Amino acid sequence: MLLSLPALHLQTSEYHPLFQLPHGRLGPWCSPTGSPAPLSCETGCGEGSWILVCRLLVPTQVNLLSMEEDIDTRKINNSFLRDHSYATEADIISTVEFNHTGELLATGDKGGRVVIFQREQESKNQVHRRGEYNVYSTFQSHEPEFDYLKSLEIEEKINKIRWLPQQNAAYFLLSTNDKTVKLWKVSERDKRPEGYNLKDEEGRLRDPATITTLRVPVLRPMDLMVEATPRRVFANAHTYHINSISVNSDYETYMSADDLRINLWNFEITNQSFNIVDIKPANMEELTEVITAAEFHPHHCNTFVYSSSKGTIRLCDMRASALCDRHTKFFEEPEDPSNRSFFSEIISSISDVKFSHSGRYIMTRDYLTVKVWDLNMENRPIETYQVHDYLRSKLCSLYENDCIFDKFECVWNGSDSVIMTGSYNNFFRMFDRNTKRDVTLEASRENSKPRAILKPRKVCVGGKRRKDEISVDSLDFSKKILHTAWHPSENIIAVAATNNLYIFQDKVN
Repeated sequence: MLLSLPALHLQTSEYHPLFQLPHGRLGPWCSPTGSPAPLSCETGCGEGSWILVCRLLVPTQVNLLSMEEDIDTRKINNSFLRDHSYATEADIISTVEFNHTGELLATGDKGGRVVIFQREQESKNQVHRRGEYNVYSTFQSHEPEFDYLKSLEIEEKINKIRWLPQQNAAYFLLSTNDKTVKLWKVSERDKRPEGYNLKDEEGRLRDPATITTLRVPVLRPMDLMVEATPRRVFANAHTYHINSISVNSDYETYMSADDLRINLWNFEITNQSFNIVDIKPANMEELTEVITAAEFHPHHCNTFVYSSSKGTIRLCDMRASALCDRHTKFFEEPEDPSNRSFFSEIISSISDVKFSHSGRYIMTRDYLTVKVWDLNMENRPIETYQVHDYLRSKLCSLYENDCIFDKFECVWNGSDSVIMTGSYNNFFRMFDRNTKRDVTLEASRENSKPRAILKPRKVCVGGKRRKDEISVDSLDFSKKILHTAWHPSENIIAVAATNNLYIFQDKVN
């Protein structure tokens, strides 16, 4: 059966940069994962309906200032609605991530901003609003910088966001641009201290000679304020662009990966990191591949995996060696010589790699397919899903407009039974691993009416086109779903379509 999902539509804007290396143009990317948790209901990918609950827009750079003047930032909704045509390049969504409970959803954009949405609490009068997310906090995570030694501009674009498990009332998350990783603390404050002895009510220091009595400061209620403060800044460790960050299962360390190196960090130490993978050759002309994504095992703190632009995956064990240049396992599917073409090497580049929540499987996404690998079988994947095989005949034009270098993400659902990934024309695909059924859906502003039902879409390759089908020649390659996230324990998904964010929820919930 297919999930019937209501959706929440949020808007913000995307251009995906390409990193030029001798071997080819490769763009960094890796997507969010949720914590292991079974879904509350059975999932599938058959026929069904998806329903849009409401539409929200992410605040732009201009109205972030007015947001601070709002009494309760959690209730901001229609005040930030704006027309799609006003979206700037800075508004483009570059990453989406649920926290470990799914109550918060963070988005990063090319303007260096992080916008956090909080799930609406269920009420007796409006039960269906439980799936909605409203703006909880916004802050500027990164600013544009300039490397004077190398004469290079460092973009403020947020490449990745990773949440840490909540240990107290505050929330912590990691955000990174091309060079610097930051640890942010997001906390609420609804009380303020009053009755200082050395300060007056306006905060100015008092003359000690005028103080004749001793007062005990008290806490007074105030309007709720959500604060975001940087607690750690991890910088100056990467020569190339950071494409992945992953929090270890020990929650004491994390790793950051760029195109040629992977570094291991301790959360308490910002001035040094440990290099665990280095594939840079002595002569850069001998460079044949780059690192495209990396992730820690969800349960074993010593194990991690990273993918390359040659379509290979390497599993490493930090117990075997301090420098993990020698992998423990090597996953690669032999290429069929009959399918060899000029574009074979480009489309085989892996753009995303994900451990399943159980830790038994690895999922990878290349340009045309999603593959599932068993950790115990290295020679071939156990499952291969065609995402948009109808584009195989369009690779030449996709190469000319650079779309062939787009980096798509893939995500598991909470029970590892369903896979989701994006495509063009604002289409996204879902594959049920148990029933082997799949569905194509569209995240479109034209279909963003409240409670609107999303119908499965089909692409017509040739011959006579049916009324409900779309021709492959009519696909809009400027509209693409690159970034997605799945709620860790419920049937709720977040889909980023350039400057729009859609939240779809199972109607059963």
